[in-house]
Amino acid sequence: MRLLRSTDLALRVLMRLAVAGESTPATREVAADMDVPYTHAAKVVAELQHMGLLDARRGRGGGLSLTAKGRTASVGALVRAFEGDGDVVDCEGGATPCPLNTACRLRTALRQAQEAFFTSLDPVTVADIAAEPTGALLLGMPGVR
Repeated sequence: MRLLRSTDLALRVLMRLAVAGESTPATREVAADMDVPYTHAAKVVAELQHMGLLDARRGRGGGLSLTAKGRTASVGALVRAFEGDGDVVDCEGGATPCPLNTACRLRTALRQAQEAFFTSLDPVTVADIAAEPTGALLLGMPGVR
């Protein structure tokens, strides 16, 4: 399974903020640290804020900070939220739906594999994925204090 860019970025933003300490980087700084367009980072930050996983304050003394909920958030729940509940393959879409659609066992098997993937991530928290040795690497990124 391949994650959407927004899911990957959401996880990396939360990891980055998990090691930020008292620092409250701006969205532009985080985008530069992650080498992604500001507009993409801003959309992800807005969604994470809406989910209650980070606080975003504007102006002088503002910036991004991880909430307690964000630190303990389940990676599985986060990936589900960003990826949605769609099927791994689109059997009904496009100009011609798959002719096997009504009797195919592959779709069910892929759905079960997708759920197993999410379930394996459920006990993992943001704090877990930002722990050492990852934390040291995050702190070594340019712009991270």
